[in-house]
Amino acid sequence: MTVAVRTLGSVAPSRPTVARPQSWIRERGMGATILVAAISAAFGVMLLSAIEYVSAVIRAIPEAEDSNTVRTTLTIVGVVFIAIAMYVGGMVTANTFSTVVAGRVRRIALLRLLGSSARRERTTIARQGLILGAIGAVLGLLGGLLVSVLAFRLASAAWNVDPAWNVLRPDLVAPVLAVIAVTWLAAWTGSRRVIAVTPLQALSQAAEPSRDAVRSRRGRHVAALSLFLVGLGILGLGLLLGLVSPFGLLIAVPGGALSFGGVALGSTLFVPPALRAVGRLFGRSAVARMAAANAVRYSERSSRMVVGVVMGVGLVTLFAVGGQSSVQFLQRVSPDDLPDVVVQAIDIFTAVTMGLVAVSAVIAAVGVVNLLTLGVLQRRREFGLLRALGLSQGQVRGMVLLESVHVVVTAVGLGLLLGTFYGWAGAQALWGWVPLQAQLGGPAFIVPAIPPVTVAIVIAATAVLTVVASVVPTRLATRISPVRALA
Repeated sequence: MTVAVRTLGSVAPSRPTVARPQSWIRERGMGATILVAAISAAFGVMLLSAIEYVSAVIRAIPEAEDSNTVRTTLTIVGVVFIAIAMYVGGMVTANTFSTVVAGRVRRIALLRLLGSSARRERTTIARQGLILGAIGAVLGLLGGLLVSVLAFRLASAAWNVDPAWNVLRPDLVAPVLAVIAVTWLAAWTGSRRVIAVTPLQALSQAAEPSRDAVRSRRGRHVAALSLFLVGLGILGLGLLLGLVSPFGLLIAVPGGALSFGGVALGSTLFVPPALRAVGRLFGRSAVARMAAANAVRYSERSSRMVVGVVMGVGLVTLFAVGGQSSVQFLQRVSPDDLPDVVVQAIDIFTAVTMGLVAVSAVIAAVGVVNLLTLGVLQRRREFGLLRALGLSQGQVRGMVLLESVHVVVTAVGLGLLLGTFYGWAGAQALWGWVPLQAQLGGPAFIVPAIPPVTVAIVIAATAVLTVVASVVPTRLATRISPVRALA
C-alpha cells in the first residue's frame, strides 16, 4: 500500500500540462488546430486588405464617386464571410478537442483520482486552445500580410495604378483577436465531456462514447429539435415576407442559420442512418461490412466529421444554387430586355462568393483529415487485434479507406441537399415579391436551379478529399504491429 501511495504521489508533479507545458503541442490534432486558426486569420487579413486596396483604387480615379459607400458595402460583405469562416473553424476546432478529450479519458481520470477537479482539467484544455489560437492567428496575420502585399503589387503593375493604401492598419487586429477568442471558446465547448469523466475510468480504455450512450442524451436531442424548428419557423416568416418585399431575406438568413445549428447539434440522430444507407453501396465483403459497422459504431465521432464537410459543401452549393436560380428567374421575368450586364454581374458575384466560401470548405476538409487521424490513433488495439486475427495490411488499409469514403460521401450528399434547399430559400426570399405576368401579377415562385458545373466540381473535390483524408490514417493503421498494439 505504501508503494502504491508513493507511486501515485510521484505521478502528480509530472503532469504534462504543468511541468512540461510544451509537450501537449506535439500531440496529434494540435497542429491541425493551429492550421485552422492560421487559415481563418489569414483569410480575414487578406479580405480586409483587399477592401482597403479596392477603396484606394477608387479614390485614385478622379471620375469615381465617393468611395465611402463602396467601402462600407464591401466591409459589411467581408465581415459576413469572415464570420462564416470563423464559424466553420470554430466547429472544426470544437470537434477536434472533443476527439482529443476522448483520447485523454484515462489521463484525465487519473488526474481526477489524484485530486484534480473537472473544472481545473477543462480550464487547462481551454488554455491550450487559447495558446493554439494565438499561435495560429499570429502566423495567419504574417502570412496574410505577405500574400496581400505581393498580390496587390502585381495587381498595381498589371492595372497601371498606384493607389495610396496602408499595409499595416489597426483594423487588421480584429480578425486576429476574433480567431483567438473563437479557438478558446471552441476548445472550452469541445472539452465539455471532461465534466462526465470519473476517477474510475482510469482503469478503462479511452474511447468515444458508444452509440447507445449518445442516443440516450435526450436533453441534447430536444434542444436540437427545438433549435431546428424555431429556425425553420423564422425561415418560413422570411419566405412569407419575401412575397411582398425583398427584405424577407434579412429574416430568412438568421432563420437558416438557426435551423442549420439544430441540424449540427442533432447530427447523431440522422447521420447513422445515412451512413448505413451509404454502406450498402460498397458490397457485402468482410472488409466492407467492418467499415460500415465502424462508421456507425461511434456515431458521435462520425457525426462530427460529417457535419464539418456538410458545412463546407452546403455553403458552396447555397451560393451556387441561389445565384443560378436568381439568373433563371430574372430571365423568366424579362426574357427580352434583361441586360447581359445584369446576368454577368450576378455570375461574377456568385463566383466571388463561392471563392470566398471555398475557404470554409478547406477548413472543413482539414478537420476531416484531422479527425480521421485521431480516430485511427485511438483504435490501435482494435487494429492490432484484427491483424492478430489474420487481416493483412492491405485489408486494414482498405477498411480505413472505406470508412473515410462512407463519411465523405454521406457528408457531400447531405451538403448538396441542404445547400440546395437554403439556396432556393434565399432566392425565394429575395425575389418572391417580383410579379410574373403569367401569374396575373401575383407573387412569384422561384424554381431551384442546380448548376451542373458546381456539382461536378464538388464531386471531384470529394474524390480528392477522400484520398487525402485516408492517406495519413491508413499509414498509421498499417504501421502498427499486432504485438505493440495489444501490449
